[in-house]
Amino acid sequence: MWAMEVNRRTSATKEQIWNHWSDVDNWNTWDSTVEYSELYGDFREGTKGMNKPIGAPKYEFIITNCKTFESFTNRSYLPLCKVDFTVTLVETHNGLLITQRVEMTGFLSFFFSKVIGNKIGKGVYKGLEDLIESAEKHIIK
Repeated sequence: MWAMEVNRRTSATKEQIWNHWSDVDNWNTWDSTVEYSELYGDFREGTKGMNKPIGAPKYEFIITNCKTFESFTNRSYLPLCKVDFTVTLVETHNGLLITQRVEMTGFLSFFFSKVIGNKIGKGVYKGLEDLIESAEKHIIK
């Protein structure tokens, strides 16, 4: 197994963050690491989609867990390896805490963590930075 996690706080609301994430077809409008993406239905457990990161092959995913305004997980597959991207939103007295975790499990998780783990980590960090910047631009002051 391999995992990495990024935590960030924002002054944006959980609704603002959730609205960005749940609009999969427009991820590329705020996430500079995404070339294009698509969701084949509503943003809920069991729905499939596709993501094409810049400089990487496109991949299909399925939403395996979805609790509106709280968390979601989407899962993709590599040969003999599952990749779960999990997002959690927690309101605190210091703002909204966003946690994004990537976990690889399976026989070849060690191999894929060495081959693409660092690139995935950089993409998760940059995507989260982009998300916060975009959501905070829409805060009414």
